[in-house]
Amino acid sequence: MISITRSQLIDQPMYFFLNYLALSDLCYTSTVTPKLVTDLLKERNTISHTGCLAQLFALHFFGGIEVFILTAMAYDRYVAICRPLHYAVIMSRLRCTAMVAACCSGAFLHSFAQGLLITTLPFCGPSEMDHYICDVFPLLELACTDTHRAGILVVANSGMMGLVVFVVVMLSYMLILCTVGACPVESRRKALSTCSSHVMVVVLFFVPVLFIYIRPAATFPEDKVFALFYTIITPMFNPLIYTLWNREMKGAVRKICCQKSFLIGRSSTPGGTLCPSDICSTLSLL
Repeated sequence: MISITRSQLIDQPMYFFLNYLALSDLCYTSTVTPKLVTDLLKERNTISHTGCLAQLFALHFFGGIEVFILTAMAYDRYVAICRPLHYAVIMSRLRCTAMVAACCSGAFLHSFAQGLLITTLPFCGPSEMDHYICDVFPLLELACTDTHRAGILVVANSGMMGLVVFVVVMLSYMLILCTVGACPVESRRKALSTCSSHVMVVVLFFVPVLFIYIRPAATFPEDKVFALFYTIITPMFNPLIYTLWNREMKGAVRKICCQKSFLIGRSSTPGGTLCPSDICSTLSLL
């Protein structure tokens, strides 16, 4: 986020969205990881009813923002490759800001619906669930009533939202492949390289999400493993994937890390600490 905001990359729509994706990743993992680490250090893991609902709301709110931001980034790549002459007009800063606002609004409505559904259910115990986060399906199993209809609503909300967004993103890349198919090999390779990192992030995020939410209401022991992908692993790898596979991002990171205002020390530092010249040399190898 620092590398993007302190460079001219923030003026480009793709990095404008990437900046908000990084912010949503930061908030998204902050709703899960601190509590998970705390529970691993305790013998008895508990969470209050209010804290559970707050985690549920935050989890789906920031997760929804990430889903819609990835969709906006797919649309940006489609316009950049398929309609390059209209790119500056279509992806203006005003429209990009409006798309981010729409992403936040859609995520809020999605999360509010999930939280409202859970608050209407009675819970009379036992209040033990086999999961490390307060998600919808584990909470439905704790309810003291028939949750079949509620499970259908969850699939219609979370599952269908994830499926529709995933199909739209994949269709946009199919159109990109059809467009660059007639281009020269070098142009085709350059166009596809700009999309490869995005495709990897989309697959890592959406495949586990669809496995969890597109089926009828039920929980399995494997759910915790799949949930790790879209709550911790994918947000952790997003900055690495977009940075290490992107020459412009590597240049921005190299420029930021080589500024004296971000590093303390001289060219030779005791204890083997990297000096600015060492970091610049390391980054140049990426």
